[in-house]
Amino acid sequence: MKTSRTIATVAVVVASAVGGAALAHASQSPSAPTHTARVAVPAATSSTTRPIADNRSTAKRVYDGAADSVAYISSTSIQGQATGTGFVVSADGLIVTNAHVVDGAQQITVKLGTGGQTQAAQLVGADASRDLALLKVDGSGLKALKLGDSDAVGVGDSTFAIGNPYGLDHTLTTGVVSALHREIQAPDGTTISDVIQTDAAINPGNSGGPLLNDKGEVIGVNSQIVSSSAGSADGSGGQGGSVGIGFSIPSNTVRSFIGQAAGGALSPGSGRQDQQVAPDQTLPDQTAPDQQYADPYAAIN
Repeated sequence: MKTSRTIATVAVVVASAVGGAALAHASQSPSAPTHTARVAVPAATSSTTRPIADNRSTAKRVYDGAADSVAYISSTSIQGQATGTGFVVSADGLIVTNAHVVDGAQQITVKLGTGGQTQAAQLVGADASRDLALLKVDGSGLKALKLGDSDAVGVGDSTFAIGNPYGLDHTLTTGVVSALHREIQAPDGTTISDVIQTDAAINPGNSGGPLLNDKGEVIGVNSQIVSSSAGSADGSGGQGGSVGIGFSIPSNTVRSFIGQAAGGALSPGSGRQDQQVAPDQTLPDQTAPDQQYADPYAAIN
């Protein structure tokens, strides 16, 4: 049975809100554990005026420069087949994606670029607490995307996301940095800090894909969204799409992870990866009670 590893859908309850919403991991996924947590959403501030370059020519240049380094990722587990996105970070075939895209995978395949061939990939390392995984494919002379400095990102900066939403490979969406220093929950319940919020459309299948600046540098890894509807925890429901609120793990966190994973510290069996909370575990409160995120990982057929 083929399922999509969807953005883990998360119900959001806000005291002043009329309707519900959902926070979700942006991959397509079989059902996984449910947990609840409160996530801090600090006020976004920006003290400098920055240029915005969100015109068509910039979007085309960014896409043309990055598309062949973006990967379509498929992972097979006992729960079915999951799909997501990744991107090349070294000429010899290292690829970054989200940990939840390949969680529990028995087999992983990667297709690079718009015309690449599907090939097997090995899991080099993963860290559920940062929702990041590092894969390796055979290759040499591959074009790696440059990691930018996420600390230099400002609200209003242009953003460009390339991914495989709903299996539509190498889809480009554009937007701006909506806010900085957000906090989201990793699959194991750990808080990920300094997350970038963007209004570039991110949907199920985008998980693990790059969020780029107008220089074509990676400033984040697309991981979660707030969605207009939530799938059910048992996998029987659907999942909502983008409402213009997406979250990307900052590139400086990604850079640190790559160094550790490539050095073997996060290799399979090292004890540092795939740490999961129990299905009925409730995590400690992390913020005021007016923002509670319940996190059922949903599936779609």
